Amino acid sequence: MCSTSEQLLRGRRAGRAFCAAAALFPELDFWVPAGEGVLVPTTPEALAGDSHQTWAWDPAAGRWRFDVFREPHDGDVWICRRDEQRIRRPYREIVRRTDDGIPYLAIEAVLLFKAKHTRDKDEADFTGVLPLLSRAERGWLDATLGLVHPDHPWRARLRSC
Repeated sequence: MCSTSEQLLRGRRAGRAFCAAAALFPELDFWVPAGEGVLVPTTPEALAGDSHQTWAWDPAAGRWRFDVFREPHDGDVWICRRDEQRIRRPYREIVRRTDDGIPYLAIEAVLLFKAKHTRDKDEADFTGVLPLLSRAERGWLDATLGLVHPDHPWRARLRSC
């Protein structure tokens, strides 16, 4: 567990990196979730807080455009904040791209995040994509769930495919 000063330092670093990325989208407003149904503007304090997400709002269109996960990393290696020592993966493996070049997070990593709470919508997402996961993707998700949620019910379903 980090001390409060270490958390603030990490938040400031993440905030600087996020601000550089946000500058690429000057037409959007960015908000940080700060509790159930509460959003706050992206201030250094909000970026250093407990939320690791930032939502992009398009005021001209009146809709949300995308969600940014602010995650720890070591150079080109993503570090899972739920187990920073054992769950790491090169960005070239975890960030996928559409045919048009739009980056997105590998589905097995998305499911790892969704597994923490397993709401109805998360269960529906898991059920919907399970048949699409490769053996390697299922194996990675099962192994990482074993580290952070060892008794998770998805593990048996991942192994039975």
